[in-house]
Amino acid sequence: VQLQASGGGLVQAGGSLRLSCAADGRTFSNYRMGWFRQAPGKEREFVAAINWSGDRTYYADSVKGRFTISRDNAKNTVYLQMNILKPEDTAVYYCAASSIGAATNSRFYGYWGQGTLVTVSS
Repeated sequence: VQLQASGGGLVQAGGSLRLSCAADGRTFSNYRMGWFRQAPGKEREFVAAINWSGDRTYYADSVKGRFTISRDNAKNTVYLQMNILKPEDTAVYYCAASSIGAATNSRFYGYWGQGTLVTVSS
């Protein structure tokens, strides 16, 4: 499956952004979808994930209560609504697809988008 992330940009602390990740049509609804991020000089980290039907979600503690992941299988798209953004949320955000394994572990995601940059100014 091919993934295309979009929606990044520059926002002030306390603001909001919504990221989107569009997938090609092949069996999108069969995949768990996740968002990861990588800040400069840091390792890639898990942000959020959602199961194939959308009724189960997972979040990193650092974003819980501020970010919401959702999906629209009819549109082959997964979203990440980010509210109350903080400077420490600055990173390149990647969407990814997985069919096996733990939702929070990047090793189990076999398909990755190209990333979209989110910059939060203080």
